[in-house]
Amino acid sequence: MSYPAQPSRTLKPQQVSGTSFLFNLLRSSAADWALFLDIDGTLIDLADTPDGIVVPPALPQQLDQLSRKLGGAVALVTGRALPYADKLFTPYQFPIAGLHGAELRRADGRIEQAEPTAQFETLKAELRKETSGFDGVLIEDKGAAVAAHYRLAPQRQAELEPLMETFLAKAGENWTLQRGKMVLEIRPASADKGHAVETFLSEAPFAGRRPIAIGDDITDEAMFHVANRLGGHSIRVGAPLSGTAAQLTLPTAVALRELIAHLAV
Repeated sequence: MSYPAQPSRTLKPQQVSGTSFLFNLLRSSAADWALFLDIDGTLIDLADTPDGIVVPPALPQQLDQLSRKLGGAVALVTGRALPYADKLFTPYQFPIAGLHGAELRRADGRIEQAEPTAQFETLKAELRKETSGFDGVLIEDKGAAVAAHYRLAPQRQAELEPLMETFLAKAGENWTLQRGKMVLEIRPASADKGHAVETFLSEAPFAGRRPIAIGDDITDEAMFHVANRLGGHSIRVGAPLSGTAAQLTLPTAVALRELIAHLAV
């Protein structure tokens, strides 16, 4: 695959595909940029269930090779809990922001991991009981967060919205309700993906570089805003979407993986 030269960038949001732009940018000036990647729907195709995702066998090594080309300035920024996200890319360990930024493994290996309170454990159990009769709704226990997935039963959204608002009120002021693609999640309110990007950029090897944030969902808008504000680039995977802060698009997760494979060489 070849990527044609990208025209000069005087663009309105999402006017131009990010494929050739990103390829040429990272080929020509890798030392200037830091790359922040969502996982589900961005690096990996979405699945009907949280555990149904498939990591292409070549992807972990290709990510590692790309990270080396960028001097280690590649981080994963995900709604997954850090331990689960880590397993997806074994044996490689990348800097990761988990639970939308509430958990961090920094480039030097230091880990900040959210711990669920006894009260939150009780709340999760109550939520599982309350939704036990909701056919097609899957409750994902993320430790310090809990998500209700309704991809298998989209008609349940109308019931889940007020229910999750009720459970959020029970959780208290330190929690927030995160909406995503066919998912409602109660997570710590202490951070978001944008804050995670800024935290990484304050330390080596990210410091002094400009951010490129790539994601596919509402949850990624926070890091799009940060990337734009700091003079970087924001790229949405999927069809152009009105209201997004993303400046450019990539058509699919497959297209992003192909791009990573070519950049890693």
